[in-house]
Amino acid sequence: MTQIQTSLNNLRNELDGTGVTLVAVSKYHPVEALREAYDAGQRIFGESHVQELCMKHTTLPVDIEWHFIGHLQTNKVKHMAEFVSMIHAVDSLKLLKEIDRQASKSGRVIRCLLQIHIAQEETKFGFTPDELRQMLSQGEWKGLSHVSICGLMCMASNTDDTQQIHREFREVKTLFEDIKSQHFSDAEEFSQLSMGMTGDYKIAISEGSTMVRIGSMIFGGR
Repeated sequence: MTQIQTSLNNLRNELDGTGVTLVAVSKYHPVEALREAYDAGQRIFGESHVQELCMKHTTLPVDIEWHFIGHLQTNKVKHMAEFVSMIHAVDSLKLLKEIDRQASKSGRVIRCLLQIHIAQEETKFGFTPDELRQMLSQGEWKGLSHVSICGLMCMASNTDDTQQIHREFREVKTLFEDIKSQHFSDAEEFSQLSMGMTGDYKIAISEGSTMVRIGSMIFGGR
């Protein structure tokens, strides 16, 4: 068994029984590394660059579920709309509308998560909680039939202050519950909270994450 497969199995054993979905973040890693993870049973992979995603999609087995986890420009949506399974970082109504438009061309419905800007760093993308509430209340999104809003996604601040990380994840969990009750109470698909990466996934799970995005713990450094 390779190091990647050992790391992946250890992580899956840790997550077993939690109901948390593992997205193996494979960006910048070679196809061979993904094959090792695939051979160990991993089927959900996360990429953050469209060109790299498309290359890997055409090279690797067809039963892989591809998640796009990076910042996405509207002009890049068309390149992956035919196959991407979930887009994690929808940070504007404009982007959501473009995903809907491109998905309609393929007769698909693309699952999307709305990204929340909760971290202290200015470089992070996403809706503020107030911006999200305003966008949802205005209701234009309800006319989009080729996207399925499945939940929220966030990245915590890059800090050693674990209490701050707890607070940020807890705030997004509270927002998730508030938004669900107000706008998605009858939508079973609104059930995902994508929070937590290699450095903070345990905190994220303790605060209600349903999906973790882990790369270096599986594949090593890049």
